Amino acid sequence: MYMSGALRSRSGRSIINGNWAIDRPGKYEGGGTMFTYKRPNEISSTAGESFLAEGPTNEILDVYMIHQQPNPGVHYEYVIMGNNAISPQVPPHRRPGEPFNGQLVPEGRSPQEGKEKEGDPEKADAHGGAPEMFTSESAQTFPVRQPDRFSPHRPDSVVPPAAQPPRRSRDHNWKQLGTSECSTTCGKGSQYPIFRCVHRNTHEEVPESYCDSTMKPTPEEEPCNIFPCPAFWDIGEWSECSKTCGLGMQHRQVLCRQVYANRSLTVQPYRCQHLEKPDTASTCQLKICSEWQIRTDWTSCSVPCGVGQRTRDVKCVSNIGDVVDDEECNMKLRPNDIENCDMGPCAKSWFLTEWSERCSAECGAGVRTRSVVCMTNHVGSLPLEGCGSNRPADATPCDNGPCTGKVEWFAGSWSQCSIECGSGTQQREVICVRKNTDTFEVLDPYECSFLEKPPSQQPCHLKPCGAKWFNTEWSMCSKSCQGGFRVREVRCLADDMTLSNLCDPQLKPEEKESCNPQDCVPEVDENCKDRYYNCNVVVQARLCVYNYYKTACCASCTRVANRHSGFLGSR
Repeated sequence: MYMSGALRSRSGRSIINGNWAIDRPGKYEGGGTMFTYKRPNEISSTAGESFLAEGPTNEILDVYMIHQQPNPGVHYEYVIMGNNAISPQVPPHRRPGEPFNGQLVPEGRSPQEGKEKEGDPEKADAHGGAPEMFTSESAQTFPVRQPDRFSPHRPDSVVPPAAQPPRRSRDHNWKQLGTSECSTTCGKGSQYPIFRCVHRNTHEEVPESYCDSTMKPTPEEEPCNIFPCPAFWDIGEWSECSKTCGLGMQHRQVLCRQVYANRSLTVQPYRCQHLEKPDTASTCQLKICSEWQIRTDWTSCSVPCGVGQRTRDVKCVSNIGDVVDDEECNMKLRPNDIENCDMGPCAKSWFLTEWSERCSAECGAGVRTRSVVCMTNHVGSLPLEGCGSNRPADATPCDNGPCTGKVEWFAGSWSQCSIECGSGTQQREVICVRKNTDTFEVLDPYECSFLEKPPSQQPCHLKPCGAKWFNTEWSMCSKSCQGGFRVREVRCLADDMTLSNLCDPQLKPEEKESCNPQDCVPEVDENCKDRYYNCNVVVQARLCVYNYYKTACCASCTRVANRHSGFLGSR
């Protein structure tokens, strides 16, 4: 955007582009002179605005500038008037019907004709008059007049009287027969005399060929309709709307102006009081403002327990339903699209892998192992308790049958690594034996004490584990009879016991299974009954160890106790 300027007096009166409104290009009076305001086309031109005045000014004027790009600079010029300035003289005007070029006088020229030519500035300038200069009253140029300096103008074809032979009297001459139509109806226009060839005595118009064309006067401009035109309201352009959307305000400058001598002058507003003044301010609305819309509900919390976050989709939508940039909506009114969520305290449980398939010893006693880790679980039906001190065993005995060998320290083969991946241990049997022909006799280790006993255990590391499935123990059955279900949590964990998604989905252990499919047995003991309908929750929460719940849910607690004792007996 080009730089825009404004002109104002020190008293605060705006001359051009005042009150944040842009005036039209034209002439504006102020500071004792007339300013010409020019504004180029903003699209096709890169030139700036300009204020031109002939001067002189009679007060200090201030120029204000506003620009949205780097300031391109200001160019200014001024002229100091000298002491020999001479005001221009307006040439007198000829009256209609007056003779020209002496055609109504047979010899020489009339005194009036000589006076007119002497006062004609154009003629004086054409014969080498004084240099032109500008004054404060007019934008025209005039030469300095000096009496008797210029001889009367004659056409080049006319010979001076001293050298011209006597002419015979003519019957026809040129005569002014009216004037042309005035160029304006008011405000000082211009018109020109109309010359026709007429008979000298009858004054009847005849064809122009009857007159000498070289003697036809040149029409000179004459002022007409010099009274001022009626004042009118000059309406400027509307400023930009104060808001990009919704109801705003826009302003424009309205000035009372009059046209005189082809110049538009700003005059006092009272001269336009016969006209209704147009509004200088108006409401505007470029478009309806966009608004915030919540497109989705809140998502689930990012964590199953503890404090996490949840989100929702919030968009800025235009009045026609299109999603637009957030900047087009009021950011102060934007609904939250993220917030904290508290899922309650986290519970912990033991997570176990399956037992290894191989025994640590190929014969005799050995062990099978599994991984055990305490982690937070996310199954709501599991008891809300810590892992506690009852850590499940990570090794269990195994026996692949008796070994046979030679009498001596006998070291069996190393067992397979206790775990299939990661760091584990290998076991082997070391016994003192006596080898017979076909058998080995096991002796007391003391018998081999003089020999160095081979190690029976060593660390092993087959490969990195990678991700594998871990699961918790089964929860209590949801029902004590007639079919319920129990659950456990299954997780895929990497070597560093962090969650992973690299486990084989087909090997994932079941997370839910049915239980207690047997029919419910009617209560035998009439004094042992459940007093509450939700005693199964008491059982799941393992509250039967307390006397109050054991009495309030006698039947359920008794069934669980019997089933538990039966389960232990079967083991």
